[in-house]
Amino acid sequence: MFSPSQDDVRRFFCSAHAKAQAGQPMEAIETLASQWIAEHPEYHADLADADAAVARVYDGKNQQANPFLHLSMHLSISEQCSIDQPRGIRQAVELLTARRDSLHDAHHEVMECLGRMLWESQRSGRPPDGHAYIDAVQRAATRD
Repeated sequence: MFSPSQDDVRRFFCSAHAKAQAGQPMEAIETLASQWIAEHPEYHADLADADAAVARVYDGKNQQANPFLHLSMHLSISEQCSIDQPRGIRQAVELLTARRDSLHDAHHEVMECLGRMLWESQRSGRPPDGHAYIDAVQRAATRD
């Protein structure tokens, strides 16, 4: 199983950003990451210097979002949809995207559901509940 360190993740996003800016060839996952990075210009400064990114602490104390966590969640949701795992996530995200008329906005709502599911799993000591996650995304897609 691939288990990157925090430093690996940060260097990956910084590298994908640098390659996109320079017009260099990229692997498919780097291309996907660069597309989500492009949706978040507020993170570009954080991604410009890999060494500074590795050293930076995002502890929530200064209300600064962790761009690496945020972008990782975008990639996770994209991957979940591409393989429809947990089963039904693709359809739920497509419905939410259609309702919000924006894949990006839909992803942000799905992140809330994903974060809640992971928090509940950690809090209870049980495995993540994919059914509860799908249900939460479907509820988000059907409310106005």
